[in-house]
Amino acid sequence: MSAIRTNAAAAMLGVSPNTLRSWEQRFGYPSPRRTEGGHRQFELQEIEALRQAFEETHNISSAISIARERGAGLASPGRLHGALAALDHERADRLLEESLAVRSLERTVATVLLAAVASLREEPPVEAAIPEGISPEYGFAWRYATGWLSAALRVAPPATSAEGVLILDATRPPELDALHAQALELYLRRGGLRVLTLPVQLEATRVGHALRALEPRALVLAGGHASLDALGRLVYAARQSAGGPLAVLDYRGALPNTGASTVTRLDDEPMVAAGELRELLTGAPIAGPGRRAVELVAS
Repeated sequence: MSAIRTNAAAAMLGVSPNTLRSWEQRFGYPSPRRTEGGHRQFELQEIEALRQAFEETHNISSAISIARERGAGLASPGRLHGALAALDHERADRLLEESLAVRSLERTVATVLLAAVASLREEPPVEAAIPEGISPEYGFAWRYATGWLSAALRVAPPATSAEGVLILDATRPPELDALHAQALELYLRRGGLRVLTLPVQLEATRVGHALRALEPRALVLAGGHASLDALGRLVYAARQSAGGPLAVLDYRGALPNTGASTVTRLDDEPMVAAGELRELLTGAPIAGPGRRAVELVAS
């Protein structure tokens, strides 16, 4: 492992060398080894583990207990939260790279990236989807996440299936729903499907061009910022232009829940929703316990 001197270790932790030495005497951690010349050398892994834990707890005894237990630890939502809260782009990159070494990309997005961004989001007022002002930390985290997901989309493998999915995106930045819509597209693309995501602000009379280019078998309505009339016109136009059966599905509350069964709601989690869509397109049943459905009135 890499070793660093006392001054460098103290600088990483944001404390003085004397404070670091006092922690060593009081807690026995971090535990340096001595060079032949008698100088302390700390293991970089121990210092990094302590720094991460101290950022999460702001209490040195708790931080030392956590650092001892997990070492540098597996990249986690908590550690990524700390990096994003510190506005540290490079550390966030390193943590996601660590996660990708032991997790799939899909699992990294679901359990680390989206969870960390959600943990930084401040609860909005009941009457508003997004608060009028957002914290710098959440704003940074959202921009980082959308950029990371966009980069992953650019290197997604080519489609291996003829099945197509058209996503009409009615989300708004910096909503969490917008990140979930990106994640859904990423999962579907990595699952081999042909996917086209378009903003919901389309001319209903020109939807046919997109359908002829993609020939989708499923139309997904994502996000909650489109009127029922606008969605109805788009869905009606899409069904009229489709060359075959076209399943229409709701993702994360695009439509009000009225208890009817015209449009199926996908699960809110993108990994689960992508699996449901793949099942639907391959002919497997999509309905299951707790599946909700909503009614769409097409004008």
